[in-house]
Amino acid sequence: MKKAVITGVTGQDGSYLAELLLSEGYQVHGIVRRSSTENFERIGHLTDRITLHQADLLDQSSLTTVLEEVRPQEVYNLAAQSFVPTSWKQPVLTTEFTATGVTRLLEAVRQVDPKGIRVYQASSSEMFGKVQEVPQREQTPFYPRSPYGVAKVYGHWITVNYRESYGMYCVSGILFNHESERRGKEFVTRKVTDGVAKIKLGLARELRLGNLDSKRDWGFAGDYVRAMWLMLQQEAPDDYVIATGETHSVRELVQNAFDCVGLDWKKYVVEDPAMIRPAEVDLLIGDPSKAMKVLGWKPQVTFPELVRRMVFADLQRYQRTVPVETRKAA
Repeated sequence: MKKAVITGVTGQDGSYLAELLLSEGYQVHGIVRRSSTENFERIGHLTDRITLHQADLLDQSSLTTVLEEVRPQEVYNLAAQSFVPTSWKQPVLTTEFTATGVTRLLEAVRQVDPKGIRVYQASSSEMFGKVQEVPQREQTPFYPRSPYGVAKVYGHWITVNYRESYGMYCVSGILFNHESERRGKEFVTRKVTDGVAKIKLGLARELRLGNLDSKRDWGFAGDYVRAMWLMLQQEAPDDYVIATGETHSVRELVQNAFDCVGLDWKKYVVEDPAMIRPAEVDLLIGDPSKAMKVLGWKPQVTFPELVRRMVFADLQRYQRTVPVETRKAA
């Protein structure tokens, strides 16, 4: 039985990846940070099937200890400070987790079993930032526009460096935006679908957003974790762009979400200049042709299907938890 370690197992991607690996017959181990409050909402249905270990990307010795105990064949590094706006408010913390945290994990792998452990690093389309070509490919130069993007560039290149310096099996998946009903409410997709559900049920009267013209390549997280797994099954390590190859604006996202519940978005959406990023990324669209050819991967869930499942998941969530009287009163 193969064994895998996932950092960031309690996040959106970690939960879907844990499900996938279990379905493939793996013994799954997740790394969680020591905390006075624990949030296992996304993996609550898996806690009796996976093993959790306390460790931290800020503490290399704790990572080494977990790897020595588990002796995995695969390590997936999904942990990061991943909310872009927060990276301007906490740039140093973002750097510690999202940049140098990668080095600590790679060094732990190098110390424990550099030839036997395969490593996946979660790179990001935010590394392209002020895009130098459209669509973005594996060879497209990086031009990050946020502390988060800068940190991800470091994490990407240090992964390449360990692969080339030590002959380690290290890959980076340059994943474009991937969403689901498990996405945090701080992200624009979930903010929109959650807001639409509240408005439909009478729990809110407006939805405030930043730049509606910003465009992204949005896919389904469940599709994207399969690409992560496929990267570690190849004979030779390499880096891949994972994307749908389609781009949609925030405005399209909003319109699709409100259409799901039969409402006119223009009556409820307020464009708030205070929510616009200090340095905006206007257009991201990936070219996944390499992943499709080499990995045999392609996205399954379309953009309208993704928005629909997120809207109705949020509707069901409020219908289960908010009394009818409260909805009417709102």
